[in-house]
Amino acid sequence: MSPASTGASAQTDAVTTASAPAAPSAPSAPDSRMSPGDPGYRRMSLALFLAGVATFALLYSTQALLPLISGEFGVTASEASWTVAAATGGLALFVLPMSALSERFGRRTVMTASLTVAVAVGLLVPFAPSLGTLVVLRAVQGAALAGLPASATAYLAEEVRPKALITAIGLFVAGNSVGGMSGRVITGWVAQEWGWRIAVGVMGVVAVACAVAFRLLLPAPRHFTAGSLRPRVLARTVRDHLSNPLLCRLYAIGALFMTVFGGVYTVIGYRLTEAPFGLPQGIVGSIFLVYLVGTVSASTAGRLVGRLGRRGSLYLAGGTTTAGLLLSLADSLPLVLLGLVLITAGFFAGHAVASSAVSKTATTGRAQASALYQSSYYIGSSVGSTVGAMAFHAGGWSGTVCVGMLAVLGVVTITVFGTRAARVAARRQLVAAH
Repeated sequence: MSPASTGASAQTDAVTTASAPAAPSAPSAPDSRMSPGDPGYRRMSLALFLAGVATFALLYSTQALLPLISGEFGVTASEASWTVAAATGGLALFVLPMSALSERFGRRTVMTASLTVAVAVGLLVPFAPSLGTLVVLRAVQGAALAGLPASATAYLAEEVRPKALITAIGLFVAGNSVGGMSGRVITGWVAQEWGWRIAVGVMGVVAVACAVAFRLLLPAPRHFTAGSLRPRVLARTVRDHLSNPLLCRLYAIGALFMTVFGGVYTVIGYRLTEAPFGLPQGIVGSIFLVYLVGTVSASTAGRLVGRLGRRGSLYLAGGTTTAGLLLSLADSLPLVLLGLVLITAGFFAGHAVASSAVSKTATTGRAQASALYQSSYYIGSSVGSTVGAMAFHAGGWSGTVCVGMLAVLGVVTITVFGTRAARVAARRQLVAAH
């Protein structure tokens, strides 16, 4: 697998490799890339794990605090949800431009710059004087964070051996789940004592520590080849990816899974603080400890695909999510918690499988392929948080669950279509061979 380069052809890669001085650690040598057990692989895994922690902790830092934000500014759940939707929407809009910058200036450089700007904005968020200002700051923060998901999977695809790629991406996604969990749990308890502003400030400080550790740990890339920033080249690469049916299906699956997840976790705080549960903010924040289930399901996605295949794994993830949504309808706290466990496990497994499949499918312009997935994924988050909150306002928790069920139905439909398309293609190849 050659280094990712926008618009680069296999012939150009071959010529470049042939003209390079022969060396045991040449980038084209398959055994020069990292694999589990290598010191560099462990440093890289920890660095990207911490980057994932910082990204999700910042991106969703207000989600568990929405009831408090609604109370302070006197707004509805759907209006307060814009503090989440603005961040994920900013990320979705800027992930593709950031991926282009990473092709030109390098994955590690763009990831470092993104985290630096995002944590700086994160330290300003607690001082927002109004909901409008808070939404604007969150949008800027999301746009800054776009460079990390745009570059991380491309970095892994270039620096990690193909057999270890799903596991490596699963660890990065696991960092996302830990960041999402810790952000919500910590902010929940801090906000209960000192308010939501101090809570998001604390998460900003935690993100600073993660960003510093990330930069110190991440190995310098050895297989990166700088690409072009020319808009025409970028447009051609994007067009090629969007004309690939498999990639388009994976983009849609990521968006739909995130629609479920965004809607559920944006609204769950309101449901649990209201009757019949009436839980305090600290306890509601602790509910997000179920993210640990996502950490496990994401990090084991490689083994799941090895046993069931990609499509089988997606069916299992969709079925698990559906079961969780149905259980969450009960007015029993243990059943609601079990439902959240299943929703979280299904979501993170599906996300890890789909995102790793994108990296394996794209052989050139990997950063753009990953960026398009991330853009679809976070558009799904914005849609889920907004529409889920609107559905909750109109029909209660059952309305939010209905939105989630429709999204899962979309995942299953797309996967069935992909399965049939693969079978038709296999039959045609068999007929052509004879």
